Amino acid sequence: MPELGKLSPKFLQDIILEKLGADRPELLQGPKIGVDNAVVRVASGTVAICTTDPISIIPALGATDSAWLSVNLLASDVTTSGFHPAFAVFDLNLPPTLEDEELETYWDGIDRACKDLGVAIVGGHTGRFVGCDYTIMGGGFMIALGSEETYLTSSMAQTGDVLLLTKGAAIATTGILGYAFPNTIEQKFGPKFLKQTQHYLHESSTVKDALTAVSIGVRDEGVTAMHDVTEGGVFGGIFELICASGKGAKIDKRAIHVAEETRQICEFFEIDPFNALGEGSLVISVRPEKAESVQTALVKAGVQSFKIGEVTSLEDRISVVDESGERRLEYPEKDTYWDAYWRAIGKGWN
Repeated sequence: MPELGKLSPKFLQDIILEKLGADRPELLQGPKIGVDNAVVRVASGTVAICTTDPISIIPALGATDSAWLSVNLLASDVTTSGFHPAFAVFDLNLPPTLEDEELETYWDGIDRACKDLGVAIVGGHTGRFVGCDYTIMGGGFMIALGSEETYLTSSMAQTGDVLLLTKGAAIATTGILGYAFPNTIEQKFGPKFLKQTQHYLHESSTVKDALTAVSIGVRDEGVTAMHDVTEGGVFGGIFELICASGKGAKIDKRAIHVAEETRQICEFFEIDPFNALGEGSLVISVRPEKAESVQTALVKAGVQSFKIGEVTSLEDRISVVDESGERRLEYPEKDTYWDAYWRAIGKGWN
């Protein structure tokens, strides 16, 4: 049986990215490994930033929190362009067992999250279909509009840039496990610790991180590239940004923040926090003279950030330094969260 989760970069490159339909002159940035947003010129000097992702109801989170997470994961991708999200389309492919009441709660959450972000829902498709099941409920498509002179993609990092990371490692892992296995975690660590882990779920958005960072400036004036951390964790996010930009990097693993709650949860579930679900963290590539200003702005917005390395030339590859020395960073082919989740289910944890 094929592995679950994201397809490997090799499969994407060999099978998917070789077959992309017709060429269009308006397409400024199309599909590419490590690039989450397309860039399309829609008028002279104006571009649309387009992204898509699955949307879901995760039973352990409930309909409302699942809706918030679905919308914010889409918006986190879009805002790595430096632009505010503006429009969204949702395709709801619902399981036959989903009751109207739960669907209404979920849609209320989608509506509220979009309103909070200033996003108009402009279309979609809704239905129940045999073969659909929790947790994936369909897909979302989100658009932002802005100047052709100021948009960013994750392929724009420059040699000499400072790499910043917001919040730390395994943010989403910590929050989701807190909801998925509350009784086990409370029994092991106590009720206060459980609440602390569950709080991380609501840190699983990088909208504020990205829009705050670009307020200092973009391209040669500040931020050159951003990539939100998702499946594959911090190392996956770094790898994708650097490879998309055709650069190398030197990363100080010791500078990547791992919160105490995250450290304990990851040890308990036998997870490597550096390549586990990391929604909520943002990798930022910024011109060295602007790095301090970006960090200051993030602090004022209530967002922690850490200098974790620098962008180098392609010949340097991507290396990671820690207490044991320096090694080459390889793309994490498998997110360690998934095996840990199924091990916990097999043990009867709840």
